[in-house]
Amino acid sequence: MPTWRPTMMCVHMPDADEHAEIRDRASNDPFCGRVGIELAAIGEGHAETTLTVDEDHLNFHGTPHGGVVYTLADAAFAAASNSHGDAAYALETNISYLAAADVGDTLRAVAEETHLGGRTAAYEVVVSDDSGDRIATFRGRVYKPGR
Repeated sequence: MPTWRPTMMCVHMPDADEHAEIRDRASNDPFCGRVGIELAAIGEGHAETTLTVDEDHLNFHGTPHGGVVYTLADAAFAAASNSHGDAAYALETNISYLAAADVGDTLRAVAEETHLGGRTAAYEVVVSDDSGDRIATFRGRVYKPGR
């Protein structure tokens, strides 16, 4: 069975609660650290990640690359789906891009559990900009073999 690796970076997060372990594990993710993703909040079936858009995140159109927005949403999805303490493995994901952000905007991805049953769970992640305008909607399902 594969070893689970979280997909986000945590910075300045208190670890004196039941989510300390996932915060610890997530803080060592080199990819999200390189991209600049931070874990803003985590709770049972819920997580929030943030990213401030800079010039390195832009595509040839001058807008944030879709992969950056996807990675931000995926990081929130990973944290939320693993927040119950049992390993969760992605089965499928999809994203709908709705608008572009600007350099300097801080994007926030908020993941919410929409279904938890048996060995699968489903999540919706809303990515929004500083004004609260929706940039993208991400949906994902996970498999939880330990349940």
